[in-house]
Amino acid sequence: MRAIQIEKTGGPEVLELKELPLPKPASGQVLVKIEACGVNFIDTYLREGRYPATLPFIPGQEAAGVVVEVGEGVSGFKAGDRVAWNGTRGTYAEYACAPASDLLHVPEGMSTEHAAAVLLQGLTAHYLAYSTYAIQHGDTVLVHAGAGGVGLLLTQMAKMLGATVIATVSTEEKAELSRGAGADKVVLYTQESFADAVKAFTGGAGLPVVYDSVGKTTFEESLKCLRPRGLMALYGASSGAVPAMDPIRLMAGSLFLTRPTLKDYVQTRAELERRAEDVFGWVASGALSVRIGARYALEDAEQAHRDLSGRKTTGKVLLIPASSN
Repeated sequence: MRAIQIEKTGGPEVLELKELPLPKPASGQVLVKIEACGVNFIDTYLREGRYPATLPFIPGQEAAGVVVEVGEGVSGFKAGDRVAWNGTRGTYAEYACAPASDLLHVPEGMSTEHAAAVLLQGLTAHYLAYSTYAIQHGDTVLVHAGAGGVGLLLTQMAKMLGATVIATVSTEEKAELSRGAGADKVVLYTQESFADAVKAFTGGAGLPVVYDSVGKTTFEESLKCLRPRGLMALYGASSGAVPAMDPIRLMAGSLFLTRPTLKDYVQTRAELERRAEDVFGWVASGALSVRIGARYALEDAEQAHRDLSGRKTTGKVLLIPASSN
């Protein structure tokens, strides 16, 4: 099978197309023919070596496709089932094995592309809006990278919950996408201070929560946007790691700071299924819109990483293995 493999960490050029043996499902695993796999910032962190990984490895941890073979002890899945999963590395490939415990059935009415596009980012938006800070009707919230995959989904979920959404974007094109998702106020951070805009919009009161996936370039000003006892949810770092900070600074308003990650919000199968049922159900019914911003062939993974890191993409970025085997 064809797959992307990383033999050394570094820039996008370390993503190499290889011909590798077809994997065999172990006990409790399922072999899936991948129809679409997600490209996410965590993939770039692993590629760079920012997150540790044993070399060589196949990147990617989010995909959807069709079950080809089930391993010993697997129940609930059979050959021909359409499935999606997140959390097991190795999805930049034509085939991959995943634990059956991670798999979710793709519901009728949803394409495998949309399942791959919404799983990680949809679950992330779900835990941010419903758990990290449980948005209340009437809240005003700030969503950075409002035209990104999570940003668009999080904006829609916040609106479902009755919130007013302020979003930040870099271009007018992205601003239109953010407004289309329901953002009430869109700030082009390349043209004005988002902290000043938040202060003006809230009459100086500040916000109960800031959802920040950007990190280095937004962190300091984001703290200034919070009201007393407000919460900073730093769930990504697309612009780089934030500077070291003395926690005593949080005394300026008795602020909260958290660095959430999905695995801690789907610790049980029941919690995973509950969140996925919401997200998949909203997509299938049309209540939640998923934007697939770009599709790349497997051999173009390097360009996909360059475009994602360069913030040239909107919505979800997918790799399409297009296996003929």
